[in-house]
Amino acid sequence: MKSVRKTGIKHIVDAAMTVLLLCLMAYPVTGETLHEWFGIATTALLIAHHMLNRRWYAALFKGKYSAFRAVTLAVNTLLLVSIAMTAVCGMAMSAHAVPFLYGILPVSFARQTHLSLSHWSFVLTGLHLGLHLPALARALRQKRGIRAAAAAVWAVAACCGVWVFFKNSIPGYLLFQTPFAFFDSSKSAFLVFGESLAMLLAWAGCGFLVAAGLQKRREKTAAAR
Repeated sequence: MKSVRKTGIKHIVDAAMTVLLLCLMAYPVTGETLHEWFGIATTALLIAHHMLNRRWYAALFKGKYSAFRAVTLAVNTLLLVSIAMTAVCGMAMSAHAVPFLYGILPVSFARQTHLSLSHWSFVLTGLHLGLHLPALARALRQKRGIRAAAAAVWAVAACCGVWVFFKNSIPGYLLFQTPFAFFDSSKSAFLVFGESLAMLLAWAGCGFLVAAGLQKRREKTAAAR
């Protein structure tokens, strides 16, 4: 019973973090004040997420590392560093949530780093979610027809996400080439959130394909033995 309750709490925390991530990417809709408070809330949930999954850390130096485990570790580590640096740089520019931390880093450095690493955090979160999707799909045990329909809808959304990714010049942010964020003020809140969700699904789809490919590779290797 206790483990079931803990699993439920994990799912709630993860879902809340995902929603907050989409809210953070919707800065032109939420505005500066809400953006900062969403960032503080996300940081708090991130800490809770790692506390709830502390057994993962305890197992880091135990057992053998398969290709999937190594990829998962790499993505998780990069995601943790990226989000942590994004949070610190955000606090160094805070004018509302934690203004007493303003200037703990040079503001010009904090602005560029926050802008770039926030987009890296977004991409890595998508990959992180996708790497766990095969296990989740197996646990749900859905009928083939339902799985096929869900996969088709996901594929369409992911294709839209790839298009938006390049249309909005996201690679420029990832490569530290764009020093300031550019927003289209004519976009509705629905479109802003929709674009972010589509991009997140696209990266989650990439993570899913990597996980599925590594799983098949492991199965073939095991069968060959």
